[in-house]
Amino acid sequence: MTTASSPAQPALLRTPLHDLHAELGARIVSFAGYAMPVSYTVGILAEHRHCRAQAALFDVSHMGQIALRGERVAAALESLIPIDVVGLRAGQQRYGFFTAPDGGLLDDLMLTRLAPESPLGDWLLIVNAARKAHDIAHLRRLEGPGCEITVLEDRALLALQGPKAGDVVARLAPATAALRFMQGGHHALAGIPTHLTRSGYTGEDGFEISVAASQAGALARELLKQPEVKAAGLGARDTLRLEAGLCLYGHDIDASTSPIEAALGWAIQKVRRAGGARAGGYPGAAVLDAQFAQGAARRRVGLRGLELAPVREGSELVDEAGAPIGRVTSGTIGPTAEAPIAMALVAAGHAAPDTVVHALVRGKRLPMRVSPLPFVAHRYLRG
Repeated sequence: MTTASSPAQPALLRTPLHDLHAELGARIVSFAGYAMPVSYTVGILAEHRHCRAQAALFDVSHMGQIALRGERVAAALESLIPIDVVGLRAGQQRYGFFTAPDGGLLDDLMLTRLAPESPLGDWLLIVNAARKAHDIAHLRRLEGPGCEITVLEDRALLALQGPKAGDVVARLAPATAALRFMQGGHHALAGIPTHLTRSGYTGEDGFEISVAASQAGALARELLKQPEVKAAGLGARDTLRLEAGLCLYGHDIDASTSPIEAALGWAIQKVRRAGGARAGGYPGAAVLDAQFAQGAARRRVGLRGLELAPVREGSELVDEAGAPIGRVTSGTIGPTAEAPIAMALVAAGHAAPDTVVHALVRGKRLPMRVSPLPFVAHRYLRG
């Protein structure tokens, strides 16, 4: 029942795989306005371990897919994104982010330069579900002759992740065996046209697969027929990405966090930094160039618990004397790391490896050690 003080909530959006999730016994939760599977009948821990050992299939169709077409797109995108867009080759993908005038992160994203014959356009941009409407409006300011923007509402996005993912995809499309990390192209999987990239959000080898919404269910079922593949939900995706040291927007990074504070400066290529051939020209460039030169006042770090208790997002961090030095942005018990792990934003003076800090959890001080990221080594297929 709704009242004047409790207005009706908008109905959750459903991905094209919603019926399949129900069939597989998924536990559905609300995430970024969508009804999404957090786990299936075997549970998060088993799904996490299966991804590390075999191949897990995730539905990430809530993400935004945006196609761009025209000769002006590359230069236009460089006015919003501080990465080397112009230098991307056809079939190459790159991680990046939108920045604000104060250097804050408006969203992070994946950008692919498509092959000239692509039916989707010249470029494909994947953005976070919770920031999709903002990002589309942000991009619209670029529209004009030579820069056409199309939101791909009729496509789904699947992620097949794990050490056996390459074998599975190559079985269905042999030419994909030649792809390496952050490369992609158009390939038919079991006769179904897709655009896929060898990338993902787990630290494992794998693929993100864009497919027409009308064919997503058939493709997912074909992938699940493969002996190595099982379905996995958002719960395992979160524990996997945290072990891999990968940021989640709205948690580890947001508009109050700069790329330098977030330890993402590596994603800004030298050509876009001070002294580079195409330096600056994007929002916050002066702020970020200053942080490159002088350092930032705080830093994203990894933390490994020295006791067995988990430390969750939002926990305050203090130094040995009890003075506040930061906060935990993501935390869990790492199934593969076999320890409490977390990422945090801490004062730069406490960001050195092996520094011991203390998390305040229910009135207790839990010691944690600053540890290198990732907690579990990446196994991307390179070279």
